[in-house]
Amino acid sequence: MAEARLQVIAGGSVPQEPLATDPWQFQTACVDAFVASLQARGFSPVTIDNDIGLLERTLAALGRPAWEVTPEDIDRVVGDLAVKGRATSTRREYVQIFKGFHRFLQARKAADIEAAFGVRLVCPVDEFNASRHVGDDSPALVPPPTPERVAEFFDFMKQRIATARKYGPAARHYAMFRTLYHAGLRSEEASLLDKPDVHFSRGPFGKPHVRFGKGAHTSGPRPRWVPMLDGLDLVTAMVPGRRAPQVP
Repeated sequence: MAEARLQVIAGGSVPQEPLATDPWQFQTACVDAFVASLQARGFSPVTIDNDIGLLERTLAALGRPAWEVTPEDIDRVVGDLAVKGRATSTRREYVQIFKGFHRFLQARKAADIEAAFGVRLVCPVDEFNASRHVGDDSPALVPPPTPERVAEFFDFMKQRIATARKYGPAARHYAMFRTLYHAGLRSEEASLLDKPDVHFSRGPFGKPHVRFGKGAHTSGPRPRWVPMLDGLDLVTAMVPGRRAPQVP
């Protein structure tokens, strides 16, 4: 029977100290990876540019790598924005974009951050510094316009169509505002609509296909169909370059 032999294989010990890595370079690489994830989820280039610009301003205001940020740092940045008179919605956007980036780090980079910097990720956004979705610009303080005021606005827009030097842009603006009002679209959703997105054969009045519908919790665009009510089908039938039809 063959004699069993043991063999020593050269190797290295597991490092006991965190790996030496520049935190700012690492964070920049994480932001680049975050951008790639947004692109993979189908966000528009405009949305990505806006979000990353806001994220960079947030990180600069915090003044430390995202994994070292504490609840007190969030309080400080949000408090400074409030002192400068920034709207509640703006302060909420700062918190939300950081929260989304931190969630990305927890999902994709937690092991690397712990190995390199010895930090276990814990989100510093909590119930005490996360703004509610009701702000100073809430309808409770700023009521929506009355139906009479809305009618006056659209009468003004129609007068602009009648006197505009170029019919196309004026009609497009009128149709845009009518779409926002009657279909309940967000401004970015409406601005991303194209002519092929309007299907007059769907339903009794037709439906626009909102291909870039707003998602929830950074889930990416959620397409949906919206009925064209209150004469919206007649408004969207106005094609720039043709003689202006009678608008409702």
